[in-house]
Amino acid sequence: MKLPVQASNPDVGFQIAPMIDVVFVILVFFMSLAAQIRIEQILQTKLPGMSVAGTPTEFVDEQMLQVSEDGEVSLNDEIYDSPTSRDLPQLTSTLGQLKASSDAAKSKLVVTLISNPDSPYYRTIDVLNSLAVAGVTNVTFTADEEGP
Repeated sequence: MKLPVQASNPDVGFQIAPMIDVVFVILVFFMSLAAQIRIEQILQTKLPGMSVAGTPTEFVDEQMLQVSEDGEVSLNDEIYDSPTSRDLPQLTSTLGQLKASSDAAKSKLVVTLISNPDSPYYRTIDVLNSLAVAGVTNVTFTADEEGP
């Protein structure tokens, strides 16, 4: 006796093998990802907060004095007195005001003196005398590199 051949049944039922494969792939993915994730306590991060300075910060008030080739004196690009004036009254007065202002603000006044190499030496001495009369003691010297 022969059993009748059933027509091809498109419904083969629930396939568990592909489901197990997918679950294993997802499991491997999450296991490999979990090894790279660090616990927040291990990172030892600190949130920003208020910082306390150990020593007070000292601010410096820097002014630029320039002596040009023809003896013209300028403070922060503003020309003071005439090139023939030896006592420089306007410059001395302004430097005195700057010194008083920096003393009131408890900051250090620093003056940088830039002399052109072709300027007369007595003009630089005149500026130094003006600084001494105004009471400015922190002076830095530089040479202008724009000479011939």
